[in-house]
Amino acid sequence: MPKMKTNRGAAKRFRTTGGGRIRRSKAYSSHILTKKSTKRKRNLRKTTLVAEVDQRAVRRMCPYL
Repeated sequence: MPKMKTNRGAAKRFRTTGGGRIRRSKAYSSHILTKKSTKRKRNLRKTTLVAEVDQRAVRRMCPYL
């Protein structure tokens, strides 16, 4: 059986935690930052976990993640 291909766009956006969950960065932090508060921009810098319902789709895109 051939190797499975990884979706390269998804591979750059996700990484796994030590416990096997999938981490992602938050959206809305790249431009139009002047109207966003400092607190909001600071919180957008942090990473968060992918929702349980989306983990299966991410694992299909990145089988070796």
